[in-house]
Amino acid sequence: MDEQPTFTLNGRAQSLAGVDPRQSLLRWLKQQRLHGSKEGCGDGDCGACTVALVDVRGDGSAHYQAVNSCLLPMGSLPGREVVTVEALADGERLHPAQQAMVECHGSQCGYCTPGFVMSLFVAGHNGEAGDTAIEGNLCRCTGYLPIRAAARRLADSPPPADRFAATIAAPRPPLPTVALGRYFSPTSVSAALALKAQYPDAMWINGATDLGVNLSRGQAVAPAFIALDRITQLHLITVTQDSLRIGASVPLTRIEQEVHGMFGALDDMLPWFAARQVRNRASFGGNLGSASPIGDLLPILLALDSRIHLRGVQGERSVAADDFFLGYRKTARADDELIVAVSLPRTAQQISASYKVAKRQSDDISIVAACFALQRDADGRVAQVRMAFGGVAATPCRALAVEAFVRGKILDEATVSETRERLRAAFTPLSDHRASADYRRALCANLFVRFVAEHCA
Repeated sequence: MDEQPTFTLNGRAQSLAGVDPRQSLLRWLKQQRLHGSKEGCGDGDCGACTVALVDVRGDGSAHYQAVNSCLLPMGSLPGREVVTVEALADGERLHPAQQAMVECHGSQCGYCTPGFVMSLFVAGHNGEAGDTAIEGNLCRCTGYLPIRAAARRLADSPPPADRFAATIAAPRPPLPTVALGRYFSPTSVSAALALKAQYPDAMWINGATDLGVNLSRGQAVAPAFIALDRITQLHLITVTQDSLRIGASVPLTRIEQEVHGMFGALDDMLPWFAARQVRNRASFGGNLGSASPIGDLLPILLALDSRIHLRGVQGERSVAADDFFLGYRKTARADDELIVAVSLPRTAQQISASYKVAKRQSDDISIVAACFALQRDADGRVAQVRMAFGGVAATPCRALAVEAFVRGKILDEATVSETRERLRAAFTPLSDHRASADYRRALCANLFVRFVAEHCA
């Protein structure tokens, strides 16, 4: 492992000697008197801290990613490259992303402006500028109309041919195996497992969009960390005629782009899972590993009859999604195992859809997440159906008794009405500050009615 880890910031190498690997990049930037990146929430919700991370694809090509610096541990940075808002202007000449914000009057108090500029910078260089470029940035005073105008101006222009374009033009070597203190970043599954055997109290960490919240607040969390985001094997997407296998470290942005059209339920959920900055780092493995009862992807895995593939020192095994969740924050994964992939069967003539109800459309915890997968026979009767929900119990769960009732029936008005009433009675959720138990029960019922109306008419 590299004994003197460094990373590149705004084109210059930065030593990481003596840096606390648990500290967020945002806090470190403040210590370097780089105050452009702001701290609005510390949760990855507002985008004020957005920076550009150079991400290397499997083929060695590079591109920029907008990420939340408040969630990015310094331990994940060795060998990587970051651009902050301080580097964009060339003397008195503004970068096109900055110029567009100025000319469209997209800034008022200015606190959120650097985050918006960095999101626009990334989107402009990736040829993706538009409304989706700024979905993860919150403006509290200016209003979004002029900011959207700035995004459209960039969308109408070719990607800048500047020093930043040159930075990502040349192929790059894979990230090295490295350690910063007790934050280990292996490059193979076997090395990760060996580290876990050596440091049994270490915690797996991937994109840090969940654990990063704890770390940004100075919580100890664990005495050591083993990062999985540099392991090539965990970044593979394999598509066959019968199945889709997604590596545990594949960012959700890649899944959204490369798997689009295969599963309606995935297409429905991913845009609302979180903001772009979070999806650029979050993964299936991390969402599963957190074992949250309100994880947005988990009902999809249940409804689509998925399998979770685990690897330990004894070898690899797979567990059906139905058997993976054992209790609140408890799964079938042993402590010394890691999630290596998720596989979803590609079932002919299957209709699937998923729904997320939250106080905000994206980047918010679900009140209820629901997924439905259904097949009908030649007579129009339900041959197979799976209904899965999050936010209604200690674990994501299926409505097995209601599925049994629907199976073999035609989805006429009487059947749908009865199914709705049965779903209202299927769960006993809790009331909390997000919603009452009765509201959650009503959502379970009404979301099925919506699914039928939208997909089974």
